[in-house]
Amino acid sequence: MTKSWRCGVRQATLESWTLLGALAAQTTRLRLGVIVTSNRLRPPTVLAKMAATVDHISRGRLVLGIGGGGSRVADPAGMELVQREFDAYGIDIVSAVEALGALGEACTIIRRMWTETEPFDFDGRYYRLRGTICEPKPVQQPHPPILIGAGGEKVALRVVAEHADIWNCPARNADEFRRKSQVLDEHCRAIGRDPDAIVRSMQVIVSVDDVPGARRFLVELIEAGCRHLVLGPRRPVPSAAWLAEEIIEPVLAQASAVR
Repeated sequence: MTKSWRCGVRQATLESWTLLGALAAQTTRLRLGVIVTSNRLRPPTVLAKMAATVDHISRGRLVLGIGGGGSRVADPAGMELVQREFDAYGIDIVSAVEALGALGEACTIIRRMWTETEPFDFDGRYYRLRGTICEPKPVQQPHPPILIGAGGEKVALRVVAEHADIWNCPARNADEFRRKSQVLDEHCRAIGRDPDAIVRSMQVIVSVDDVPGARRFLVELIEAGCRHLVLGPRRPVPSAAWLAEEIIEPVLAQASAVR
């Protein structure tokens, strides 16, 4: 996308996967990914190939972030954003159940494309494929980690339990994160998967004006079992070094002391 709408304000926004390819070519250590790619915007076969390409450019530093994408929601403000974006790009808006069903099938297709050496057919409810294959395979073996962003406790977390290597939780506080994490554990046990096989993650918008509050919140998340934190400043910070020195290092020291 070149432009997006947030709270009624038009903003310039670069297309994420094109940008990832550029970042992959100019960095050497950073893990790269999108939190999260909407499964509604790209066919999973195309996304799998795009992701494999970025994994090659980065020499194995990609994390595939994916989610169900926009769907019909009860919240009027949220629905307005979905309607605006999807109408602009000619994409149908579906129910949350349909979006999550398609997400589960998409994750299956992507994983198979990355790992299976022979062309395969796929007959699902949302996707039907013939002779599908991805070459070359990603650099990472058996495949790049799949990060799924989802919070719905009945259906969405079931998809996470079945397909995610990393779960990114959209929670408002540590208590909500802990409760959803326990629900995910229950889904994992129901399908016979070890809950510890899924890394718990959260994206946190850091307020530059409330550094102590940001530190406390991050420590609370770590204590609740979060092991993968992605930090984004609410407004530009002085430097990456400032973020490391003022937020990351104190939080790691405090969390280690508590543990």
